[in-house]
Amino acid sequence: MRKFLFILFCFFIVGVWLFWRLNQEHVYQQMLERLQAESRAAEVLVTAVNYDEKLHRNLTTIKFVEEDSAGQDLPPKYFTFSGNLIQFQSLVVRFEDKFVAAGDRFKGRSVYLFWKVFMLDGANTQEFPITQVDEIPGGYKIPGKASGFENRFWREFWRFAFDENMAQNAGVKSVQIEAPGVIFIPGYLYTIHIEHDGGLRIDARPVDGILRGERIPNG
Repeated sequence: MRKFLFILFCFFIVGVWLFWRLNQEHVYQQMLERLQAESRAAEVLVTAVNYDEKLHRNLTTIKFVEEDSAGQDLPPKYFTFSGNLIQFQSLVVRFEDKFVAAGDRFKGRSVYLFWKVFMLDGANTQEFPITQVDEIPGGYKIPGKASGFENRFWREFWRFAFDENMAQNAGVKSVQIEAPGVIFIPGYLYTIHIEHDGGLRIDARPVDGILRGERIPNG
């Protein structure tokens, strides 16, 4: 009887290990799919321009919608600035060429994300985070509750992104920050692209005719 219970216990342990291993592999695959995209994109639209009597300036509200790696829209974010010359900041982390050449699962590609949006105005500069340090970036997050591995991966990412010693030990080749900006005006749809090589580009085009003159609700 004891021998039978021992064998049963061994099967149970092996089963638990296999379940954990398969679950980890599933998480790996989902993370890889999100890291394999060659660019990240977001769209921006001016939703309101209101005059502030106290500041004697126009307040510009923009709607920012980021896409995930599959091109699906993430929940919108709204930012209001006391002006309309607005800049977007991206963060791109590249790993050493040896990891790319070896096809390393996670270090074989760059990580790039929208980090901040801001407006320079001296002492009155305004800045809002798009991705908080230490969090899983929205465009990379696996839907649902994050796994322990996913959380650990991104905690380490933020550490070696800003710690030179950790970056060298982790095989980071470069950490690049870009922050171009444009004058945002109503009636135009702005598309922001981050390329895997670190380039950040903002394109603008008139909104579709059916939307012209319409008040676009913040929702």
